[in-house]
Amino acid sequence: MQQPRINQQIRANELRVIGKDGENLGVLTLEGALKKANELGLDLVEISPNTIPPVVKIADIGRYLYEENKKSKQSKKSHSTEVKTVQVKLGTGDHDLALKAKKVSEWLSEGNRVKVNLFLPGRAKYLEEKFLGERIDRMLKFVSVDYKIADPAKKSPKGMTVMIERA
Repeated sequence: MQQPRINQQIRANELRVIGKDGENLGVLTLEGALKKANELGLDLVEISPNTIPPVVKIADIGRYLYEENKKSKQSKKSHSTEVKTVQVKLGTGDHDLALKAKKVSEWLSEGNRVKVNLFLPGRAKYLEEKFLGERIDRMLKFVSVDYKIADPAKKSPKGMTVMIERA
């Protein structure tokens, strides 16, 4: 993160000043804004240097940097997606598929990716891939949210797996 300019590092002569509680103090000269910040025992922090006039805030620089760091960490956290897994078997009934698909729809609407495992016991692992793909498609027909296939159906050690995500 690039450090904002503070106090004497600010280059512009006229500044739009925001007070320590977020109130707009209007457009002031650099000297006037510095004087106001010194009266309060705080710093002048350049928030938006590219606007005309640049926007500065009267704040404690340490606290300001802490808050900005906290905001950036929070925004990074919210973008992480989780991979949820749902497992179905060859003979799973329509009602059970509908219940599992409802849960898959919830997960997709939360922004998660969903891994659909078709569990194949014993000799079922050697069935035709076309037939197994139809079994997975049967499950995906019940999903109510728009989705796209992130990773197409492929054989896995326990059967067949497909990865879907929100469209």
